[in-house]
Order: sequence, then C-alpha cells, then structure tokens
Amino acid sequence: MAHSGDPLVVGAAVRAGSWELGSRQPHASGMDQTAKGSEGTPIRWQRWLLVALVSLNAGWMVFDGSRALVVGDYVTPDTGPHTGQLGPWSEVVQAVGIPPRSTGMKLVFVGYGLAYLVTTVAFLVRAPGARRSMIIVALLGLWYLPFGTLINLVVLALLRLPSLSGRV
Repeated sequence: MAHSGDPLVVGAAVRAGSWELGSRQPHASGMDQTAKGSEGTPIRWQRWLLVALVSLNAGWMVFDGSRALVVGDYVTPDTGPHTGQLGPWSEVVQAVGIPPRSTGMKLVFVGYGLAYLVTTVAFLVRAPGARRSMIIVALLGLWYLPFGTLINLVVLALLRLPSLSGRV
C-alpha cells in the first residue's frame, strides 16, 4: 500500500495491519500487536505518561476541592509542624487577593480539575485543537505549587515531543 502522507490513508493502512506502528515501514508479519488510538494511530508511552500525570493532578484537585466544598476544608496534615496548613499554592492565590479557603477558590479547584480532565480526554482521542488546549490548561495550572507546578512543567515538556506534537 502506498503511503500518501494523508492521516486517513495512514490510519487505514495501520488498521488494515499493513504498517508497523511508530514507523513508515510495512510490518513483517502484516499484523500489529501495539495498542492503537483513534484512527489507528499509535498510543505511545509519552501519551500515557501525560495522561497519568494529568489524571493524578487534576483528579486530586477535583477530589480536594469537592471535599472542601462538602466538609469545609481541604485535606491538610493532621500532625507535625504543618498541621492544618495548606500548601505553598495558598500563598500564591492569597498574594493576588483570593482567600485560599473561600468557596470561590474551592470551585476553582473543582472547575480547573474537571476542565483539565475533559481536555485530556479530547487530547487522548486526538480532537482538533486539543493539544493547544492542553498547553493552555497546563500553563494555567502553574500556580498550584509544588506538585501541580512540577507536573504541569513535565506535561508542557511532553507536549513539545515530536510524538505528541503532531510533527511525526
């Protein structure tokens, strides 16, 4: 089968088992055992790492924000020198005039986490514009020190990889 460069043709060739995932060469057996995403394109480990990191970060924010709305406060240490204290992110939002324990901030946690998860699903199924949306949402989450900042920096670095940027 000739490769025209058209993603639909490549996708059809992959689905038909005549192309090895991750390369432009025919697979020797004509069969492919690698997991496939939408349109038969390869699901690379970088994509799964990105999804895992975002799920961890955004999932925690949805959980912690929802819990704070129901119970009245975020999850904080029960013992030790930081008992009852929020993380460094609280100082960032306080500096811009947002009370960290306010209902509005709790709603931001839930809303941001849900938006990030929805954007990640769109990215996973390769929806148009999803990569750009992932970049925007990751940039918007850099305030969530320390873990959200670290995770979002890794996500931004992963999104620059050719295998996740559409440059392959």
